[in-house]
Amino acid sequence: MSDAFTPAGITHYLPPDFLAMSLRRDVLAGLGKSPKTLPPKWFYDQRGSQLFERITLLEEYYPTRAEREALELHAEDIAAAAPAETLMELGSGSSRKTPLLLDALAAAGPLRRYIAVDVSDSALIAARKELAALYPALDLEAVAADFEHQLHLLPHEGCRMIAFLGGTIGNFEPEDRHQFLRSIRDCLRPGEGSLLIGTDLVKPPSVLVPAYDDAEGVTAEFNRNVLRVLNAELGADFDVDAFEHVALWNEREEWIEMRLRATRPMRVRLPGVDLEVDFAAGEDLRTEISAKFRPERFAADLDEAGFGVVGQWTDAAGRFGLTLAEPR
Repeated sequence: MSDAFTPAGITHYLPPDFLAMSLRRDVLAGLGKSPKTLPPKWFYDQRGSQLFERITLLEEYYPTRAEREALELHAEDIAAAAPAETLMELGSGSSRKTPLLLDALAAAGPLRRYIAVDVSDSALIAARKELAALYPALDLEAVAADFEHQLHLLPHEGCRMIAFLGGTIGNFEPEDRHQFLRSIRDCLRPGEGSLLIGTDLVKPPSVLVPAYDDAEGVTAEFNRNVLRVLNAELGADFDVDAFEHVALWNEREEWIEMRLRATRPMRVRLPGVDLEVDFAAGEDLRTEISAKFRPERFAADLDEAGFGVVGQWTDAAGRFGLTLAEPR
């Protein structure tokens, strides 16, 4: 593992074969159990990223628009409540919502630095190029790291706001979510920083389910794309068209589940991990959970992890929440 700067100007804390190793580990763990699962991060090869961009523009898919509206409405309040010298964004991706926070933090106090953290070099390079044009005086850093396991390696000096946006926290199982929040808490000492986190909020299934099962079928193609990734990266022989897209609301857990359902019995070979997997007709492979939150419940989650809530805000329709918390 190297911390040397690459020619692209990215600080790397990932081994060269990190993604390949992670894929093999996740496939062996997820397809080797019952019920079968895969984590949603494997949707996102180039085609998957393009499909997701299309999803964000669909009428049914409200989260991206709702979070942006919440930031437009409340970024100044957030910055006033927790001014920071550094904004560190975990899973920054394209950093498209980031200027809303940067502008507010710059107006509120001594903002000097923005640190983008992601596993994708291409996303980091593109975001840095775009932000450099907008903020020539700001110190921009790009860090390739696994924020679930490498938070301790990230810059710790100065007063920081750690941002985790996009509702990605909803993709964590409850125990994993607690451990992740606790790991962030361990990186922040009282009085030295804050956490800003975006959460999609509980609402009627009539709104939630179409957001993950749109009329055009874009989300269905996005879901099936994970099988194309396994075919390309592991030499697997999934018949992609033999799986149908399923999105359902789990009322007890208060999360959306995306699944791929086998339409016929089949045996799939994955030479890249020396694995053969049988699917029965009608058997599901769960590819994503997307938990929806109630503000008071999420405040309790943060309290359990060692944070105190400073403020909570939503878009005008109350669809998406932003929670600002500080370590106790």
